[in-house]
Amino acid sequence: MKKSSRLSGFYQLSRPERARIVAAWADLSSEEQAALAAGLSLEQADYMIENVIGLFALPLGIATNFCINDEDILVPMAVEEPSIVAAVSFAARLARAGGGFRTGSTEPVMIGQVQLLDLPDHDLAAAQVQAAAADILAVANRLHPSIQARGGGARGLEVRPLADTPAGPMLIVHLLFDTRDAMGANAVNTAAEAIAPLLETLTGGRALLRILSNLSDQRQAWAEVAIPVQALATESLAGARVAQGIVEANAFAVADPYRAATHNKGIMNGIDAVALATGNDWRALEAGAHAYAARDGQYRGLTDWRVAPELDMPTGPTLHGRLQMPLAVGTVGGATKAHPSAQVALKILGQPGARRLAEIMAAVGLAQNLAAIRALVTDGIQRGHMALHARQVALAAGARGDEVAAIAVQLVREGQVRQARAEELVRAGARLSLE
Repeated sequence: MKKSSRLSGFYQLSRPERARIVAAWADLSSEEQAALAAGLSLEQADYMIENVIGLFALPLGIATNFCINDEDILVPMAVEEPSIVAAVSFAARLARAGGGFRTGSTEPVMIGQVQLLDLPDHDLAAAQVQAAAADILAVANRLHPSIQARGGGARGLEVRPLADTPAGPMLIVHLLFDTRDAMGANAVNTAAEAIAPLLETLTGGRALLRILSNLSDQRQAWAEVAIPVQALATESLAGARVAQGIVEANAFAVADPYRAATHNKGIMNGIDAVALATGNDWRALEAGAHAYAARDGQYRGLTDWRVAPELDMPTGPTLHGRLQMPLAVGTVGGATKAHPSAQVALKILGQPGARRLAEIMAAVGLAQNLAAIRALVTDGIQRGHMALHARQVALAAGARGDEVAAIAVQLVREGQVRQARAEELVRAGARLSLE
């Protein structure tokens, strides 16, 4: 029977009930279920990084309602900020009105950079590198037989002259390397270091930096969605008005870097949370996303939203959204295999390869963006956010157990989602329990 991610009322269930549903969905073993609750052990952590003194935990939630390329999935998200999981689940439900998300991706090609300095003749050096491309690629591939066996490896070279830098002219050689299901930083760095001596010999220059670039614009993923405008209606606004507001808000982010920074931060709210849950390098994703957003010289929003009339369709006008960006992620090696919770998260996702995981992240980023700008052009961002934030405020004020929910409800009812007021309510509850 086909599984559905449309889990109505999932948020209203208790945590153990939600965990049981996800365990059944992904056929988790008892050990894998335990990993969801216990996560990383201190012993495992001690082998992952240096100077370990403890663990730092984040909530692991499940985004529901996602349908991507006609397949329903549940999306694990590790994040501390309230409203992110709820918002993206709501947006994914809206997307179902148009058949869900359509995604795609390029081959997983990363860029390794070798910086060449002190060249006698830059034009001649560039020509020598291109002429010896086959030999250079052979050196890069010699160290990675396992990646080659999986269909990856060094694919090509690019030569980029930088004629005017604070340190003088230099030549940058790009090694294009297909890393398959790995994020690939170690493989690319190793290959860049391996070809540097040959580049020095060929050009008569000096190789300095030999490292990958996190602007992985050769390795992109995209997601698209088409939602009937009528599905966007709220109690007070027609769907056409909401759709128009979304288009206008997106235009603001395309034109203004101050707005674009917050617009793109919202996209990364979703992508980073999936990256953390699956043991991927969210810092590399952030670097690549923001560099890509400024690729034409001005920092811009990463999404595109527009309304198509589609008068011949029974649903009428449709809101179309698209997100395309660099997404270099892996499903083998690193924390994806060392962290037990990351392994379980990948199993919940259906054990995707790297390209499939990048496409899922793109869909999540597009959904997160839709949720944010829809809220901004309707009720405002704070109404829903503060209602969920109230629980954190109550917890920080010292509330425990059932008291957390009760105080959160009271804070929202009063319109005072403040820690000082929460502390007053906690003290009042303590006095009542003593009387």
